Order: sequence, then structure tokens, then C-alpha cells
Amino acid sequence: MAEIISFAEIQQARRRTRAPERESLERALQVLRDSLAAAAQMLAEAPRADQPELLIRVERLTSLVRYAMRMLGAAEAGLDEPALSR
Repeated sequence: MAEIISFAEIQQARRRTRAPERESLERALQVLRDSLAAAAQMLAEAPRADQPELLIRVERLTSLVRYAMRMLGAAEAGLDEPALSR
């Protein structure tokens, strides 16, 4: 005999488990943004010899921020388009 599955119950359970995940992701995104700002400040003040390494750090942090924003649902905000083409 088949069992009837209530999709409303499944969706409600998913919502309950996603709320803490979203909060964690938002906190992680803020940490990434703070790190990016700090790296950009260091880049602005760094001697030329240290700038290549800092540029790599800025690029990686930028990619992580973009990825986290996509995970939070900001993909429709144009994150995949280069800023120069807007």
C-alpha cells in the first residue's frame, strides 16, 4: 500500500533547516567583505614588491564574496556581468 506524503510538511521542514544555514552564510559573507576591505587597504599602502601577492588575495576574496552572494540569491542582481559592460 502506498504512503501519502504531505509536500507542505516537507517544505516546512526545509524552511526550518535553511534559516540557520542562511544566517551562517550571511555572517561568512560579512567576514569575507571585511577581509576584502582590509586586503584592499593593505594593497593601497603596500610597497610595489608586495602588491602582486595582495592583488591575488583581493581577486580570491572577490570571487568568494561573489560566490557567497550567489548562494544567498543575488545572482539576478547581475553578478555574472563584468562591471565595465553595464
